[in-house]
Amino acid sequence: MTAIATRPDLSIGSYRVWQRNRDVTFRLWRTEFIGVVVEPFIVILALGLGLGQFVELSSGEEYVAFLTPGLLAMFPMFAAVFECAWGSYVRLEMQHTNDAIVATPVSVDDVITGEILWGTTRSMVNAVYILLVAILLNPWLHMVESPWALFIIPLSLVPGVLFSAISICFASLARAMSQFSYFFNLIINPMFWFGGAFFPIGELPGWAQTLAWFVPLTHVVELYRGFITGEFAWSMLGDLAWVVVTALVFYWLALAGMRRRMVQ
Repeated sequence: MTAIATRPDLSIGSYRVWQRNRDVTFRLWRTEFIGVVVEPFIVILALGLGLGQFVELSSGEEYVAFLTPGLLAMFPMFAAVFECAWGSYVRLEMQHTNDAIVATPVSVDDVITGEILWGTTRSMVNAVYILLVAILLNPWLHMVESPWALFIIPLSLVPGVLFSAISICFASLARAMSQFSYFFNLIINPMFWFGGAFFPIGELPGWAQTLAWFVPLTHVVELYRGFITGEFAWSMLGDLAWVVVTALVFYWLALAGMRRRMVQ
């Protein structure tokens, strides 16, 4: 197997790696999910109800409703990033978990695919929880306008793979934990601010709109906004295609990077 092999060497081992990460999380769930449960409420109260009192959108939409698709995209992104960037690096370099796994009849591709699947699972669980919070608060805040919003749950699989694969790519390059500050500041922060979660992209300067088009989170937010509001546009097919193709590209890059890193 070479780093540039195009066909993944996959087996049931991918599921076993996913299962291993799941079992570890279940043992640590009390500390793992405290932030997941509390943080969305804090953000909704601080940004949606606090800052939202001073923000007027040209569309007349309430700011807390505008914010909902962004929250559904951002929090799952963070779940995938922390699991497959920092988490994968720890398992690779500090705990040497991956070295132990590939000593069995499990391939490097199995390990990386299992890692990405687990990051995707964490991302989807996060999306389900955020959507549940939005639905529970809907009678007061009107955050969800259409039952089509439920389709965000299966759709969240694709961005989950994308953000997990992007994170694995950087983990394959990082040589020290401190280097992840570059990943967060140069990749995650621009997605956070220019992904259309906090303000309408159409009102930004031309150069910023061009930059936003290349930000993966932008296309995820646009897709989710359509399902949240029930207002669909043909451009959403382009958003979906962009996310799917980019997820496949980064999945291949993640495999290539980790093959080069793990196969000496």
